[in-house]
Amino acid sequence: MTPWGKYPQGVRCCPPRDGTRHRRPMRRTPMSTTTYKVTGMTCGHCESAVKSEISALDGVTAVEAVAATGLVTVTAATAPDDEAIRAAVDEAGYELVGRV
Repeated sequence: MTPWGKYPQGVRCCPPRDGTRHRRPMRRTPMSTTTYKVTGMTCGHCESAVKSEISALDGVTAVEAVAATGLVTVTAATAPDDEAIRAAVDEAGYELVGRV
């Protein structure tokens, strides 16, 4: 503990009275979410294989694959390249039908 309390000098536990905040607002990067139809997935292993291949692509931040519906949702920093997604799905052993 420091001599002036548990906070370092110059840092207060309460927000300033003028209504400003201690921290600057976070910058949010716009994301693109695209859903694809994939055939051939039948189980959790299939989902994992597709997720793994697509997640390795540049700019992809999240992938959700659902074998029961055949839907794969890709979240990326920019709109994903459909041919790169197709190649990743093919590498995993499945077929990309297209965007939903």
